[in-house]
Amino acid sequence: MAALVQQYLDQIRAEQIDLRDGAPASYIPELANVDPDGFGLSLSSSDGFVYESGDSALEFTIQSISKPFTYALALDELGQEAVDARIGVEPSGEAFNEISVDKVTKTPKNPMINAGAIAAVSLIPGADADERFDRIHQFYSACAGRSLDVDSGVYASEKATGNRNRAIAYMLASFGVLEGDPDEVLDVYFRQCSVKVTSTDLARMAATLARGGFNPLTGRRIVDANVVRRTLSVMVTCGMYDAAGDWVSAVGMPAKSGVGGGIVAVLPGQLGIGVYSPRLDSRGNSVRGVEVCRNLSSQLGLHFLTVSRESSATLRAVFDAGPGVRVYEVQGDLLFAGAEQVLRTAQQDSGRYDAAVLDVTRVDDIDDAARRMLTGMRAGLLAAGKEAFLVDPDGRLVPADRRDDYDGIVFRTVDQALEAARQLGAD
Repeated sequence: MAALVQQYLDQIRAEQIDLRDGAPASYIPELANVDPDGFGLSLSSSDGFVYESGDSALEFTIQSISKPFTYALALDELGQEAVDARIGVEPSGEAFNEISVDKVTKTPKNPMINAGAIAAVSLIPGADADERFDRIHQFYSACAGRSLDVDSGVYASEKATGNRNRAIAYMLASFGVLEGDPDEVLDVYFRQCSVKVTSTDLARMAATLARGGFNPLTGRRIVDANVVRRTLSVMVTCGMYDAAGDWVSAVGMPAKSGVGGGIVAVLPGQLGIGVYSPRLDSRGNSVRGVEVCRNLSSQLGLHFLTVSRESSATLRAVFDAGPGVRVYEVQGDLLFAGAEQVLRTAQQDSGRYDAAVLDVTRVDDIDDAARRMLTGMRAGLLAAGKEAFLVDPDGRLVPADRRDDYDGIVFRTVDQALEAARQLGAD
């Protein structure tokens, strides 16, 4: 039944496969040499289960997606007051590589543009560039749940062509913003941008943020929850550069793009998304990646204001109700993440029952994506030689005008559904 979620991802990715607008970044020579048709999509649930579509194992450099993670590390190491003294949190409305600072404070406007990211690197404790980078590298790897490598070719290319970033670093040094030698800080910055990830790594890193700093894959707390809240807040307002307003309106997830072609997006408390496609628009965002995230949000109901209520759907109870019969009780708001959890749990348990009863009596609200997924649950069970029954007294999942299509499957009470399941066993 997890195949239903997989089908959604494959379909959403397939809808953009022929989109070939934009081009890979060319101002960093190594990035211009990548295969422009690479296209991967990964989604990690909050418990660490990952769905993958396309080139999800293809490595590319993290580039500016590194910025929120280094910012989070600086907050975790130094505290918010010390970081706020050097880096603001206001949207700049400017290009990511603009040579500018706040007119009053003379500090970078936010940590998601290059000036702010370079300042964040300078705040990471370390006796020298190697020690500072090692701390950053270990943090990224802990968020991804595996040891990440560095693309030495991209690092060399960035270092050879990074004069604009040098101008930014020396400007920051002149205002007393940078901690340490500008060239040493830049060396670390170029290296952090050259860390290699996959779309699945990004999804896992996003899931770590979605879980408030707890990596669901490794079971380790990586960063403080208050730090994550601050980081996600800045990602909402600044993560997509001067397209941030359109992104929040249309997609509604804290996110960060990178000129390597990646996008990371977080649905707090729910899931993490990683997308890779190297053709970029004029703002430096992946053309396909933006469209995929738009469609994921609209088709699966992932806008963060949609899931603002605390009572997001959970499995209230799972229990055996007789030989070969298992009951799944759901409560709260039944949205995509909750429906995915129900489907996957029922699939994992399928060796323990012949018939499953899904009770949605206590569901408060349900969106279209969850409704389609759960009404498709029975087809998945039938294919596996199982049966499914639904307890839906208020017609939340199957409206009254469609009850005839589900005659003998949908019931008003659990007892009625269990009787049908027992009759099935008797037959």
